[in-house]
Amino acid sequence: MPATPVLPDPSLRPLVVSRDEDLLDDVLRLLAAAGAEPEIAVGGPPLRRAHRAAPLVLLGADVLGTAAVRGLGRRPGVVVVARTELPAAEWAAAVEVGAERVALLPADEAWLLSRAAAAVRTPVDRGWLLAVGGGCGGAGASTLAAALAVAAAPGVVLVDVDGWGAGLDLLLGAERVDGLRWPELTGLRGRVSGDALRACLPEVAGVHVLAAARSARPELPEEAVRAVVEAARSEGVPVVVDLPRPGAEGFCSPTQAVLAEADLALLVVPARLRAATAARLLVSGAGSPWSAAQLVVRPVPGGLAPDEVADVVGRPVLAELPHDRSAVPRSERGELPAVAPRTPLGGVARRALARVREAAA
Repeated sequence: MPATPVLPDPSLRPLVVSRDEDLLDDVLRLLAAAGAEPEIAVGGPPLRRAHRAAPLVLLGADVLGTAAVRGLGRRPGVVVVARTELPAAEWAAAVEVGAERVALLPADEAWLLSRAAAAVRTPVDRGWLLAVGGGCGGAGASTLAAALAVAAAPGVVLVDVDGWGAGLDLLLGAERVDGLRWPELTGLRGRVSGDALRACLPEVAGVHVLAAARSARPELPEEAVRAVVEAARSEGVPVVVDLPRPGAEGFCSPTQAVLAEADLALLVVPARLRAATAARLLVSGAGSPWSAAQLVVRPVPGGLAPDEVADVVGRPVLAELPHDRSAVPRSERGELPAVAPRTPLGGVARRALARVREAAA
């Protein structure tokens, strides 16, 4: 089912504790932008009550040494807000109250806005993240990523991080569907509305696809990829990401960022010795982000058995993807991947989706 939009809950009121008028003005402005109505208290029973109930506590640096604040119990969700770097004594006080972070304004405004917005939302389960890549060139990772998204629809975001792949919208027959592609979204940073993101993307069969360009190959900043993925996941929307092979300079930073957060990473490997060996190099290198990947093996006539591929690569096989004679003609005609239960892609998709939901839970 499509994810229900997540709106600020008016009953969730952050607590602000400060006597610094300038700091209060800045903090209240940020909370208003996050859709939060704060409660302000500096001492007595109102402070103790709000401290227990608030989803987020923002302590001004000016009150860290007061008896009222020092008498509060430790709890999660406490942030110290300051306009300048804290001296050693105030850092010690921040540690004593259990602060998760000291936010310096204005440098940390974007982070504080995102943190406040998350605190006043009704809690939802985060959307899962599934990353797909090829153990060698031409393995069929993009086709599998598209099939996974179609099988998970409606209400899924498919993100194309492979700038050399000519655009995942082609595999979905969505190349003429109106919406934004990567060249228009590389400037995204920080907190992004998931609803607004999905509304601006091309949509076909319940899949919102953020495709690479065909006229130019923009460099994808890690911050933009993170913003897109987090925007969807934070509102309960699942995300499938198609990742590129490493280049001459190694793994790109978006690949590393996505794999660090993925609930499941799938590496598609044809059952040939050279392909399996290439996949082994991919997963076994020092600091490789693919080190925890599971394999989807594509059999080839006279090739290795799935357990032999697993032995060569050194990673377990999640599923075997039999040859599908209809896959290439369907993609050339702009038809959706066939993901019915008895189709090759459909069988693999259901096994992968069951595994990623289990991992996310």
